[in-house]
Amino acid sequence: MRMSNALIPTLRDNPADADTVSAQLLLRAGFIRKSAAGLYHYLPLGKRVLSKIETIVREEMDAFGGQELLMPIVQSADLWLQTGRWHAYGPEMFKVTDRHDRQFCLGPTHEELITDLVHSEVTSYRQLPLRLYQIQNKYRDEKRPRFGLIRSREFIMKDLYSFDRDPEGLDKAYWDMYQAYTNVFNRCGLKFRPIEADGGAIGDSQTHEFTALAEIGENTVVFCDCGYAANIEIAPCPAPQPKSGNEAELAMEKVYTPDAKTIEAVSAFLNVSATKTIKTLFFQADEELICVLVRGDREVNDVKVQRVHPCLALEMAEEDAVAKVVNGGFGSLGPVGLANVKIYADLEVEQMTNLVCGANEEAYHFINVNPGRDFQVEGYYDLRMMTEEDPCPKCGQKTDSARGIEVGQVFKLGTKYSEALGAKYLDENGKEQVMHMGCYGIGVSRTMAAAVEQYNDENGIIWPKSIAPYHVVVVPISAKDETQMAIAEQLYADLQKRGVEVMLDDRNERPGVKFKDADLIGYPVRITVGKKSAEEGTVEYKLRTEAENEVVALSEVVEKTVAYIFS
Repeated sequence: MRMSNALIPTLRDNPADADTVSAQLLLRAGFIRKSAAGLYHYLPLGKRVLSKIETIVREEMDAFGGQELLMPIVQSADLWLQTGRWHAYGPEMFKVTDRHDRQFCLGPTHEELITDLVHSEVTSYRQLPLRLYQIQNKYRDEKRPRFGLIRSREFIMKDLYSFDRDPEGLDKAYWDMYQAYTNVFNRCGLKFRPIEADGGAIGDSQTHEFTALAEIGENTVVFCDCGYAANIEIAPCPAPQPKSGNEAELAMEKVYTPDAKTIEAVSAFLNVSATKTIKTLFFQADEELICVLVRGDREVNDVKVQRVHPCLALEMAEEDAVAKVVNGGFGSLGPVGLANVKIYADLEVEQMTNLVCGANEEAYHFINVNPGRDFQVEGYYDLRMMTEEDPCPKCGQKTDSARGIEVGQVFKLGTKYSEALGAKYLDENGKEQVMHMGCYGIGVSRTMAAAVEQYNDENGIIWPKSIAPYHVVVVPISAKDETQMAIAEQLYADLQKRGVEVMLDDRNERPGVKFKDADLIGYPVRITVGKKSAEEGTVEYKLRTEAENEVVALSEVVEKTVAYIFS
């Protein structure tokens, strides 16, 4: 490709609404353009990167028995109603109604559709196992699209679905895909960790997330040298130490706490540690209001709460909803005297003595409150977020944590969808059996963004060779110099013959502009043709990963480049 003919609209400054490094650089380097909130055009450079990621994905899926197909994006509500997910998926689902008043959605995922297809076409054990996948746009109506391609409303995803005769077959499919995903992300050059995770609205069994490590990531990964790694949402906290019995329960007392509306302020006012306080939080669990208690210095883990109190949607309750059940506002809430609301408490709360909590009255708190004596709960559970001080659940040693971007996830679905949609087969004895399913997703567009988050510097993107839009840019210092252009054209042709993807920057621009664009776009190799190319038979050879140029003989530069690109 010649730069003079290419659509690569580079920008010198960061767009005002680009809130991550990847969004800034992909926009500035001319890979994408924003159409609307969470919706993007993929320009030619961006499409080339996506295609390379897709090729890697296809090769690894096919290597493990995957067969590619393509399903409709528009899906009937009927199937989703059968599995119970039409309402469970929540407001993130784009729903549409056709001219006949029939309801459809824009597919956020395809478990229902693929299961219905297999139900219609597969009847015998001889047709199993099956591993079917597609690479397609998906749609989720994010409440707040952000981070460019990382949290968008339209995105490109690979989703594979496995169908097996029994749990053993599903287990093999799951670990095959685990290995395939490891291969994909290694080949894409990502620094990543497979971690134990929560199944969410899709799965209800074993699942692992593949998380690309990046500070901008929305996930927190907890990991240990012993090999344990999990999303912090599911990481179990250690059981608390039991009460020592040395502290006698004192009489509960209401005290005046003016202007003390936070745990920090209450602790300071009463001169007590935050570990002696209770944090009282109210959640809206579908249509029901529930209360959750944790120690004052802890954070509630929403995922754990939703496991204890199953619901389709769990959100922090609005203050006006809480005001209907208590007199006090936020900052003075507590469990004492709370009626007609289910209370769930973290395990640590049960072991606390003479604690402090809100009195449900503005500017008042209780001291010397004791669980069981002064308030009752539905039960005590692990409901808090793991902290750096908590030991590894597997070996008991210290854990580390890092931020990460989820780029893939593998699920064991079991018979959740096959039972609901009648995906059955006849076994060797002619007996009807339910198929065992798994589903496996890779965010293709998110993988592109994650690579940029990991590989960049102050000058631009540094693409891994395997997914770079072009391997090499050939830069003649002067497009008006016929000798330089002739040498550059010959290099361009010779490299292409060897299978190297080359961009020839034949623009009539200053050298500094060409170099800045080359670094911004992130070509792995830059070959500069100047005066010495004709006079001395040399070119400047620069790797994007290196700071310095290297002088290389014209007669050797093609072989050197080919060896580097295909190593």
